[in-house]
Amino acid sequence: MAESHILKRHPANPILVAEQFPRPVNSVFNAAATKFGDQYLLLNRVEDLTGSSCLWLARSDDGIHFTPDPEPAMIPAEEEPFRTVERFSLEDARITQIGDIFYITYVAYSKYGCVTSLARTQDFQTYERVAVMTLPDNKDVVLFPELIGGRYAKLDRPMTRQPSSGDIWISFSEDLVYWGDPRPVMKPQPRKWDEFKIGGGAPPIRTPDGWLEIYHGVRTTASGFLYRLGAALLDLEEPWRIVGRAAEAILSPSAPEDFKGNVGNVVFTCGAILEADGEIKVYYGAADQVMCLATCRVEDLIALCLQGV
Repeated sequence: MAESHILKRHPANPILVAEQFPRPVNSVFNAAATKFGDQYLLLNRVEDLTGSSCLWLARSDDGIHFTPDPEPAMIPAEEEPFRTVERFSLEDARITQIGDIFYITYVAYSKYGCVTSLARTQDFQTYERVAVMTLPDNKDVVLFPELIGGRYAKLDRPMTRQPSSGDIWISFSEDLVYWGDPRPVMKPQPRKWDEFKIGGGAPPIRTPDGWLEIYHGVRTTASGFLYRLGAALLDLEEPWRIVGRAAEAILSPSAPEDFKGNVGNVVFTCGAILEADGEIKVYYGAADQVMCLATCRVEDLIALCLQGV
């Protein structure tokens, strides 16, 4: 039976599983994605058998078959100010290339809750921590790949309303360290698939029609939370302004791997790659257990966002 969603699952799913790593781990999911030279890279959240997560790189020549590096890329820091906020875990990275530098935003967990921190690399061999970007609790931070009005820009999801609901906001920085000028961008849609909370997924992708943001949305059900993926277009010059937003989810849990894992009913993306031929590769974690891939044409996703505008 043909899939009803615009994103189509790859027949090789899941493309990365815990058994492929060089030492025993519990799960691999929610990976950042980028291209580096001729290779595809996934910077995966890998949970070990103690329940703590690190960031572990896997490499591929075709974007489908990945091989993990021998050791993790980043583990909780020993130096301050990062040590205090990273004591428990590193999670859910995103990668944005600006010039020849690849910036990595990642969630850090400690007894103080979750913050988002920033690191950078030029070779995916060594990593330099830059700053703790947010106060707790704030996550789902994605950097824009270009300066907006001469400033760096990020989307995030401050957890200001309880219990644990959240909107997407934008803020700006001159130096990637100190952030301000915050503005709301998107809210959950009442009585829709993303009615409870939303958060940035892949870093924004520039298109002629606007910044394409693939995000996640959550709905509460009788059996718990249901995580899906959606898409929106933001104005190129004023990205706090929505140009179009897809009314329907672009991917929902429906495959066996979306339900059989640590947290069922979940598809969650931290990275997407726009190919030169217009194909978008969306890498997503399924059930907080394995990594998967789904694809579509960028023009089809844009058209879905602009329906009814």
